[in-house]
Amino acid sequence: MFPLGMFQLYIASGIPYQLADILGNNSFIFNNSEARVIHLAFALFLASMAYPLLRASPRRYVPWYDWLLGLAGVAACLYLLVFKNEIAVRAGLPTTGDLIASTIGMVVLAIAVFRSLGLPLVVVACVFVLYVFFGHSDVLPDAIRWKGASYGKAMWHFWMQTEGVFGVALGVSASMIFLFVAFGSILEKAGAGNWFIKIAFALLGHLRGGPAKAAVVASAMSGLYSGSSIANTVTTGTFTIPLMKRTGFSAEKAGAVEVASSTNGQLTPPVMGAAAFLISEFTGISYPEIIKHAFLPAVISYIALVYIVHLEALKMGLKGCPSRPRI
Repeated sequence: MFPLGMFQLYIASGIPYQLADILGNNSFIFNNSEARVIHLAFALFLASMAYPLLRASPRRYVPWYDWLLGLAGVAACLYLLVFKNEIAVRAGLPTTGDLIASTIGMVVLAIAVFRSLGLPLVVVACVFVLYVFFGHSDVLPDAIRWKGASYGKAMWHFWMQTEGVFGVALGVSASMIFLFVAFGSILEKAGAGNWFIKIAFALLGHLRGGPAKAAVVASAMSGLYSGSSIANTVTTGTFTIPLMKRTGFSAEKAGAVEVASSTNGQLTPPVMGAAAFLISEFTGISYPEIIKHAFLPAVISYIALVYIVHLEALKMGLKGCPSRPRI
């Protein structure tokens, strides 16, 4: 993870251009396409190292086949850098080497998705990939039928240019998402999450159903820097869910309140989920403009959550946490 972080900070800084001016060599500067390739190479290798392939896979060490898959993914990505000039010359005419590299890259990418996100997303992706090859099938309705594509044309589109795997989504991940996630992680390690939780409980903990209301507000404040519903749940839920249960909420309701508030935290500006960056990139709307329009819906959603929690606390006759006596 450290090399990937250093690379992302390097390409986001002015160091490459300073080195180019000092040494008179532009080889230290990576363009957007090259940054995407290196970013994915790191991601595929890290996925092979961090996520076990199967439930029965060893947890204490990295098995040999994970090393093989990780290095194969890196090789398939770096193939695009090593032979970039030759690939530019023969655009649209893949060689056997191009097809082998593309196939390996697509397979390792599918395995990485399976490791990190599970089988359902792989199945959905495979359906669309099969549609590329079998779009002419008589089984399909006429409205979506097309002539299909050859294996070479499909692999070239998927892997050898910036319209498939190395498209806009990966470009946004390489240029913006990583930096925002790193910023949020630094804030979390510095204690920002714990500080937000304490502020929320100081403001609302003594009210009726206070822990649940504090969970909503704490998740909203954690969403300011996190941009991840999972991170919000882990950060605030470990503290708020036991307190909600202690004041009378059932385990199911405490979990539901935490999940709802943490999911909305992903929609709280300024650091939102990856979808916000993709919206900015696809539509051409600036990110500050998206933040401005996202602020009001986020505030309204949290006001609604606090009100729902208040009604639930009234219905159950709950009390807040006892206030500490002042000395």
